[in-house]
Amino acid sequence: MLILGLILLLIGIVASIPILTTIGIILLIVGAVLYVLGATGRAVGGRKVWY
Repeated sequence: MLILGLILLLIGIVASIPILTTIGIILLIVGAVLYVLGATGRAVGGRKVWY
């Protein structure tokens, strides 16, 4: 999610498409939250480990 958010954010900025920039920012935030929760060992979505 972090990588997808970063790609969409960069495409949105370069191509001047505000909706891609907005979606990219949202995905970056959600990805960062999931990464932090997963790194602390907390279960995310009912699972401790995502494969």
